[in-house]
Amino acid sequence: MPGMIPFADLKHQYRELKSDIDAAIAGVLEHGRFIMGPEVAEMEMALAAHAGARHCIAVASGTEALLIGLMALGIGPGDEVIIPAFTFAATAEVIVLVGATPVLIDIEPDSCNIDVRLIEERVNARTRAIMPVSLYGQPSDMDEIQAIADRRDLAVIEDGAQSFGADYRGRRSCALSRVGCTSFFPSKPLGCYGDGGALFTDDEDLAQACREIRVHGQSGRYHHTRIGLGGRMDTLQCAVVLAKLKRFAWEIERRLEIGARYNALLDARGIERVMQRPDRTSVFAQYTVFVDDRDGVQRALAEAGIPTAVHYPAPLSEQPAYRDLCRFGPLPHSQVAAQRVLSLPMHPYLDEALQDRIVTTLGDAVARG
Repeated sequence: MPGMIPFADLKHQYRELKSDIDAAIAGVLEHGRFIMGPEVAEMEMALAAHAGARHCIAVASGTEALLIGLMALGIGPGDEVIIPAFTFAATAEVIVLVGATPVLIDIEPDSCNIDVRLIEERVNARTRAIMPVSLYGQPSDMDEIQAIADRRDLAVIEDGAQSFGADYRGRRSCALSRVGCTSFFPSKPLGCYGDGGALFTDDEDLAQACREIRVHGQSGRYHHTRIGLGGRMDTLQCAVVLAKLKRFAWEIERRLEIGARYNALLDARGIERVMQRPDRTSVFAQYTVFVDDRDGVQRALAEAGIPTAVHYPAPLSEQPAYRDLCRFGPLPHSQVAAQRVLSLPMHPYLDEALQDRIVTTLGDAVARG
């Protein structure tokens, strides 16, 4: 069997950035401020500038970012939050944790992002927010979503866990709404070496609320002005993100190039893929295609040393923990996507020979199926 291709080649990335990453970690070990050290504020300033937001608040994970955003907005029992049905569980998880109800909306069949045309009919007196997910690295129709929110006096929280660095109509993901959230999970386009995340906002009061919530609701040491949690991002992880940020622009360009090449190769073979809209970019946190006989295709790729993943195998409406806690109607496109999506190896260091091998093997497997 040929050698296994890395799915997201973090070892290669580390070799390229080793001196910067090692120096950043050593600096934290030397000064010893492992919680809320200087690298935290430095990273926040750098990421706010990168996204084009006034404020960045570093937190313990992407999930924590969503949770803190909901808490800062005062969303709780009796409230409803509109989300796509086809997403990772964390999107619904945080809504349930604050006592609110997730309202599931179907997706566009080609982009897998929330279908904006279905949102407004699900808004009622209990609706407090819309939480679109920038799935696979591509922002949703954020201007159209914001227009609905403005008409109905709702907050918009972008779940940009997969899309930090993507552009939308000349602006950056995570700075497209009142609150944007992202994740620095290691395999994300900008990842650390553990868990980490951040919120972005232009709202001064909301930013201050998020900062207090992440440190147990403290506005000063041992002065608790609101309910909070232990949601800080470790200094070491912030140092890693800062080191990686030096090459991030180049890595985004590589993702765009590799994604465009995947598009052309797959289109030539007639293989269905998640489509990108012309007014935005995708940072391809995952590169995802649609296949029938997914199990058979995965086996064929695995035998050829090509790893794959399924993001995600069931919509939230079919997840045992959430199906009775959400409100939803028919979700045909979410159900079909869950049965057909398959993610291929994708990272900035994927060379053309490996990409050709992936597409050829995939095309042969699809043709046999």
